[in-house]
Amino acid sequence: MKKWIQKSLMAAVALVTFGFITPSHEIWDQLLDERGQKEIAGSTGTAVAAELPSTITEADEEPFAEKAKAAARNQSYEKFGSKIGPAISDEFDQVIFPKIEEAIEMTLASIDDDAVRSLSISEQPAGGYSEKIFHIFDTESGKDLIRFHVRTDKRPLDGYYFNFHYHTSEDGYSRHIELGDIFWSKNTPPKWLS
Repeated sequence: MKKWIQKSLMAAVALVTFGFITPSHEIWDQLLDERGQKEIAGSTGTAVAAELPSTITEADEEPFAEKAKAAARNQSYEKFGSKIGPAISDEFDQVIFPKIEEAIEMTLASIDDDAVRSLSISEQPAGGYSEKIFHIFDTESGKDLIRFHVRTDKRPLDGYYFNFHYHTSEDGYSRHIELGDIFWSKNTPPKWLS
Protein backbone atom coordinates (compact mmCIF):
# COMPACT_ATOMS: atom_id res chain seq x y z
CA MET A 1 0.00 0.00 0.00
CA LYS A 2 1.35 3.40 -0.84
CA LYS A 3 2.77 5.23 2.16
CA TRP A 4 0.66 8.36 1.73
CA ILE A 5 -2.57 6.32 1.61
CA GLN A 6 -1.52 4.40 4.71
CA LYS A 7 -0.71 7.62 6.58
CA SER A 8 -3.95 9.27 5.47
CA LEU A 9 -6.01 6.31 6.68
CA MET A 10 -4.21 6.27 10.00
CA ALA A 11 -4.82 10.01 10.45
CA ALA A 12 -8.50 9.62 9.49
CA VAL A 13 -9.01 6.84 12.07
CA ALA A 14 -7.32 8.96 14.73
CA LEU A 15 -9.49 12.00 13.87
CA VAL A 16 -12.77 10.08 13.68
CA THR A 17 -12.20 8.34 17.02
CA PHE A 18 -10.77 11.50 18.64
CA GLY A 19 -7.53 9.64 19.30
CA PHE A 20 -9.09 7.00 21.56
CA ILE A 21 -8.32 4.27 19.05
CA THR A 22 -4.96 4.33 17.36
CA PRO A 23 -4.52 2.22 14.26
CA SER A 24 -1.99 -0.55 14.68
CA HIS A 25 0.77 -1.13 12.16
CA GLU A 26 -0.05 -4.84 12.38
CA ILE A 27 -3.19 -4.14 10.35
CA TRP A 28 -1.11 -2.90 7.43
CA ASP A 29 1.38 -5.78 7.69
CA GLN A 30 -1.45 -8.30 7.66
CA LEU A 31 -3.10 -6.60 4.69
CA LEU A 32 0.14 -6.76 2.71
CA ASP A 33 0.72 -10.41 3.69
CA GLU A 34 -2.75 -11.35 2.44
CA ARG A 35 -2.08 -9.76 -0.94
CA GLY A 36 1.37 -11.34 -1.26
CA GLN A 37 4.46 -9.70 -2.67
CA LYS A 38 3.40 -6.47 -4.34
CA GLU A 39 6.32 -5.48 -6.44
CA ILE A 40 9.88 -6.27 -7.35
CA ALA A 41 12.02 -3.24 -7.89
CA GLY A 42 13.73 -3.03 -11.21
CA SER A 43 13.45 -1.74 -14.70
CA THR A 44 10.13 -3.48 -15.29
CA GLY A 45 8.37 -1.75 -12.40
CA THR A 46 5.60 -4.35 -12.47
CA ALA A 47 4.37 -6.92 -10.05
CA VAL A 48 5.36 -10.56 -10.27
CA ALA A 49 2.59 -12.94 -11.29
CA ALA A 50 0.81 -14.22 -8.19
CA GLU A 51 -0.17 -17.56 -9.71
CA LEU A 52 3.35 -18.36 -10.84
CA PRO A 53 6.42 -18.67 -8.68
CA SER A 54 8.62 -15.70 -9.48
CA THR A 55 11.81 -17.71 -9.55
CA ILE A 56 12.88 -21.31 -10.02
CA THR A 57 13.90 -23.31 -6.99
CA GLU A 58 15.20 -26.85 -6.67
CA ALA A 59 11.74 -28.05 -5.63
CA ASP A 60 9.99 -26.70 -8.74
CA GLU A 61 8.86 -29.53 -10.97
CA GLU A 62 8.01 -27.44 -14.01
CA PRO A 63 10.87 -25.69 -15.82
CA PHE A 64 10.78 -21.91 -15.98
CA ALA A 65 10.40 -22.05 -19.78
CA GLU A 66 7.04 -23.81 -19.42
CA LYS A 67 5.86 -21.38 -16.76
CA ALA A 68 6.98 -18.43 -18.86
CA LYS A 69 5.15 -19.73 -21.93
CA ALA A 70 1.93 -20.24 -19.95
CA ALA A 71 2.20 -16.76 -18.45
CA ALA A 72 3.01 -15.32 -21.89
CA ARG A 73 -0.19 -16.73 -23.36
CA ASN A 74 -2.29 -15.54 -20.43
CA GLN A 75 -0.84 -12.04 -20.55
CA SER A 76 -1.27 -11.82 -24.30
CA TYR A 77 -4.98 -12.55 -23.98
CA GLU A 78 -5.25 -10.18 -21.03
CA LYS A 79 -3.73 -7.44 -23.22
CA PHE A 80 -6.08 -8.23 -26.12
CA GLY A 81 -9.12 -7.86 -23.89
CA SER A 82 -12.62 -8.98 -24.75
CA LYS A 83 -12.83 -6.90 -27.93
CA ILE A 84 -9.61 -7.80 -29.74
CA GLY A 85 -9.00 -11.29 -28.31
CA PRO A 86 -11.89 -13.19 -29.94
CA ALA A 87 -11.19 -11.59 -33.33
CA ILE A 88 -7.50 -12.57 -33.51
CA SER A 89 -7.26 -15.63 -31.24
CA ASP A 90 -7.07 -18.30 -33.97
CA GLU A 91 -4.31 -16.58 -35.93
CA PHE A 92 -2.45 -15.64 -32.75
CA ASP A 93 -2.51 -19.24 -31.48
CA GLN A 94 -1.49 -20.74 -34.83
CA VAL A 95 1.06 -18.22 -36.11
CA ILE A 96 2.33 -15.80 -33.46
CA PHE A 97 2.33 -17.75 -30.20
CA PRO A 98 4.53 -20.64 -31.48
CA LYS A 99 7.12 -17.99 -32.43
CA ILE A 100 6.88 -16.44 -28.95
CA GLU A 101 7.48 -19.89 -27.44
CA GLU A 102 10.47 -20.40 -29.73
CA ALA A 103 11.94 -17.01 -28.79
CA ILE A 104 11.56 -17.81 -25.07
CA GLU A 105 13.24 -21.20 -25.51
CA MET A 106 16.11 -19.73 -27.57
CA THR A 107 16.70 -16.98 -25.03
CA LEU A 108 16.68 -19.34 -22.06
CA ALA A 109 18.95 -21.80 -23.87
CA SER A 110 21.55 -19.06 -24.24
CA ILE A 111 21.94 -18.53 -20.46
CA ASP A 112 23.12 -20.87 -17.73
CA ASP A 113 20.82 -22.68 -15.27
CA ASP A 114 21.85 -20.50 -12.32
CA ALA A 115 20.82 -17.36 -14.21
CA VAL A 116 17.47 -18.94 -15.13
CA ARG A 117 16.73 -19.45 -11.44
CA SER A 118 16.59 -15.69 -10.89
CA LEU A 119 14.27 -14.94 -13.83
CA SER A 120 10.68 -13.81 -13.59
CA ILE A 121 7.98 -12.55 -15.91
CA SER A 122 6.26 -9.19 -15.56
CA GLU A 123 2.65 -9.42 -14.52
CA GLN A 124 0.73 -6.58 -16.09
CA PRO A 125 0.56 -5.90 -19.84
CA ALA A 126 0.25 -2.25 -20.84
CA GLY A 127 -3.10 -0.86 -21.89
CA GLY A 128 -4.17 2.00 -24.11
CA TYR A 129 -1.82 2.30 -27.06
CA SER A 130 1.32 1.02 -25.29
CA GLU A 131 3.19 -1.89 -26.85
CA LYS A 132 4.20 -4.02 -23.84
CA ILE A 133 2.74 -7.52 -23.58
CA PHE A 134 5.27 -8.91 -21.07
CA HIS A 135 8.96 -8.86 -20.19
CA ILE A 136 11.20 -11.58 -18.81
CA PHE A 137 13.62 -10.03 -16.34
CA ASP A 138 16.32 -10.88 -13.82
CA THR A 139 15.00 -10.38 -10.29
CA GLU A 140 18.50 -9.82 -8.90
CA SER A 141 19.61 -7.07 -11.28
CA GLY A 142 16.14 -5.82 -12.23
CA LYS A 143 17.17 -5.79 -15.91
CA ASP A 144 14.96 -7.08 -18.70
CA LEU A 145 16.28 -10.02 -20.66
CA ILE A 146 13.65 -10.01 -23.39
CA ARG A 147 10.65 -7.76 -24.10
CA PHE A 148 7.59 -8.91 -26.06
CA HIS A 149 5.53 -6.15 -27.66
CA VAL A 150 2.67 -5.60 -30.08
CA ARG A 151 2.29 -2.40 -32.08
CA THR A 152 -0.73 -1.19 -34.05
CA ASP A 153 0.27 -0.23 -37.58
CA LYS A 154 -1.94 1.65 -40.04
CA ARG A 155 -1.09 0.83 -43.63
CA PRO A 156 -2.53 3.17 -46.27
CA LEU A 157 -5.32 1.52 -48.26
CA ASP A 158 -4.87 -1.78 -46.35
CA GLY A 159 -6.09 -0.94 -42.86
CA TYR A 160 -4.81 -1.77 -39.38
CA TYR A 161 -2.42 -4.57 -38.45
CA PHE A 162 -1.06 -5.77 -35.14
CA ASN A 163 2.72 -6.13 -35.42
CA PHE A 164 4.12 -8.62 -32.90
CA HIS A 165 7.83 -8.35 -32.16
CA TYR A 166 10.38 -8.60 -29.38
CA HIS A 167 13.55 -6.89 -28.20
CA THR A 168 16.56 -8.37 -26.42
CA SER A 169 19.10 -6.95 -24.02
CA GLU A 170 21.92 -8.02 -26.36
CA ASP A 171 21.45 -4.93 -28.56
CA GLY A 172 20.04 -2.62 -25.90
CA TYR A 173 16.45 -3.34 -27.04
CA SER A 174 16.93 -1.25 -30.18
CA ARG A 175 16.21 -3.87 -32.86
CA HIS A 176 12.68 -5.15 -33.57
CA ILE A 177 12.75 -8.90 -34.08
CA GLU A 178 9.57 -9.65 -36.01
CA LEU A 179 7.16 -12.39 -34.95
CA GLY A 180 4.44 -11.57 -37.47
CA ASP A 181 1.43 -9.41 -38.26
CA ILE A 182 -2.29 -9.97 -37.79
CA PHE A 183 -4.78 -7.96 -39.83
CA TRP A 184 -7.47 -6.16 -37.81
CA SER A 185 -9.66 -4.24 -40.29
CA LYS A 186 -9.90 -0.85 -41.94
CA ASN A 187 -11.54 0.49 -38.78
CA THR A 188 -9.47 1.77 -35.86
CA PRO A 189 -8.97 -1.04 -33.30
CA PRO A 190 -10.03 -0.58 -29.69
CA LYS A 191 -7.43 0.20 -27.02
CA TRP A 192 -5.55 -2.67 -25.41
CA LEU A 193 -7.11 -4.21 -22.28
CA SER A 194 -10.59 -3.11 -23.37
